[in-house]
Amino acid sequence: MREIKIFCPATIANVSCGFDVLGLCLDSVGDEMIIRTTQKKGISITKITGQELPKEVEKNVAGVAAMELLKNTTSAYGFEIEIHKRIKPGSGIGSSAASAAGAVYGINELLGKPFGLTKLVEFAMKGEALASGAAHADNVAPALFGGFTLVRSYHPLDVIPINTPSELYATVVHPQIEVKTADSRSVLKQNIPLKKAIVQWGNLAGLISGLYTEDYDLISRSLHDEIVEPLRSLLIPGFNEVKEVTIKAGALGCGISGSGPSIFALCKGLNSAKKVGEAMSKIYDKYGVDYDVHISKINTKGIKQIKN
Repeated sequence: MREIKIFCPATIANVSCGFDVLGLCLDSVGDEMIIRTTQKKGISITKITGQELPKEVEKNVAGVAAMELLKNTTSAYGFEIEIHKRIKPGSGIGSSAASAAGAVYGINELLGKPFGLTKLVEFAMKGEALASGAAHADNVAPALFGGFTLVRSYHPLDVIPINTPSELYATVVHPQIEVKTADSRSVLKQNIPLKKAIVQWGNLAGLISGLYTEDYDLISRSLHDEIVEPLRSLLIPGFNEVKEVTIKAGALGCGISGSGPSIFALCKGLNSAKKVGEAMSKIYDKYGVDYDVHISKINTKGIKQIKN
């Protein structure tokens, strides 16, 4: 194989109660990448469409992640990368993760799959560190594994795939304002009261249990963020109104997607997901803010090869 074209999906990180450890993969929105082997060793980024992003390898998350993978091989080839962005940077649905994960996935396929998925997550995290200043895996892990993933440990890295209930859908509204990941991390506190921590890990355990048992009521009760959402929601106009109307419209729960400004809701069934999308739209119509709405089944495959 000399060339591969792949779909690199958007992702939702944190999923309310799982800051930096829990994420899920979307199916309806994502980037496309084309990766080719070259006789010249190293990495080059030859084309970027959809967004103005640097082609310099060391300044691009895909380039940084790809170089990290290459350090761990004895490949006689180099690789050139085309990136066709459909996920807007700063949207909160894993734009940088799609590029970083896509780069390492595609190169690994062209090399004959020498690395497992967890190792690919490690390489992709280098790209995330460039984007946000923190090497987190809660976007790149679901992009590579598909479905829901839990990062049980970072040292050593231990990624656990989590069951996806069959009727679960995600609805995401992306108001066209930019909240940079680095900025949204800066508002977080480094220490939290034990009382809040107890609430948080109870909800995380409840959510994981609900996903495995496909108990939608338990999922709903557990989609609560005690620690991060109260601070980050202040950066997102209309957040509280969106949350209120989505619950009224039938969502299981609602929260900030990653670092924002996107807001996600989990829903049981497509009809419910559509109603929630309509409710979200009305809020930002009222605000006069441009926005996108994505309604998606949970993508249990992750990154996938597509035909040219």
